[in-house]
Amino acid sequence: MIPQRSAPNAGDGQHLLDTRDYDAVIFDMDGVVTRTAEVHAAAWKRLFDDVLAREAGGGAFKPFDTVGDYRRYVDGKPRYDGVRDFLASRGIHLPEGSPDDPPERETVYGLGNRKDRLFLAQLREHGTSAFPSTVVLIEKLRRRGVRVAVISSSRNAPEILEAAGVKDLFETRIDGIVAAELKLPGKPDPAVFLEAARRLGVEPARAVVVEDATAGVEAGRRGGFGLVIGIDRVGQADELRRSGADLVVADLAQVSVA
Repeated sequence: MIPQRSAPNAGDGQHLLDTRDYDAVIFDMDGVVTRTAEVHAAAWKRLFDDVLAREAGGGAFKPFDTVGDYRRYVDGKPRYDGVRDFLASRGIHLPEGSPDDPPERETVYGLGNRKDRLFLAQLREHGTSAFPSTVVLIEKLRRRGVRVAVISSSRNAPEILEAAGVKDLFETRIDGIVAAELKLPGKPDPAVFLEAARRLGVEPARAVVVEDATAGVEAGRRGGFGLVIGIDRVGQADELRRSGADLVVADLAQVSVA
C-alpha cells in the first residue's frame, strides 16, 4: 500500500495548495488542461476496431472500450506503446516496423501513425477547448510566482494547445517531440516530469504533478514529486490512489491556492 500525503482540506470539498510549500506545478495536457481525451479515445476506437474486425475474419469480436481499454492500455502513453500494449492484451502481435511506416502499413509504427492521422482529422474538424477551472488555477499560480509547465506524450501538443487557446500559459512544454529527441521513456517512467522540473529549475520535492491517467500518477510518485494530484473524470478514483495519487479531485475547481 502506497502511503498517502495530502493537501490541507479547506472544507466544502476544497483543498489548499500552499505556495510556500511548492515552487512549480506540472500539468499533464490531455484530460487535465485540454478536453482532448475523448478525441483520442474516438481515434483509438476507430483504429483498433478496424484491426479487431480483420483479425476476427468477419466473425464476432469484442470492440475497443473507450473507457476501460482506453484507461488501461493507452491513456497517457506514447502512441506506439499504446498500440503494443492493447494488441498484446488481445493476443495480437504485429511486426514493429519503423517510425516512417505509412499509416496503411500493418505494423506497430504504421498503426501508431494511422491513429495520429485519425486524431488530427478529428481535431481539425471539431477543435478542442481547455477546462476553465484548470485555466483559472494556472492563472492564480502564476500571479503568486509559482512556475508552471505542461507535459504530454503527444507530438501534436503545440497544435492542441493552440487550438484550445492556452499555448502561452506555460513556461515550458515537454511533449512527444521533445521526448523523442531526448530519448525519454514514456510514463509510468517519470522522465518527462523530471525534465520539466529541470527546465523550470526546481527540485521534484518542491513541485506538484497534476494527472488524470494512472500511468502519469505513478510516474509522478516514482519521480519523488512533493504532491501528486489525480483528476478523476471517469470514475477511477480508487485506481488513481492505488497508483500513488496523494489527492484525488473531480475537477481542479476543488483546489484553492493559499
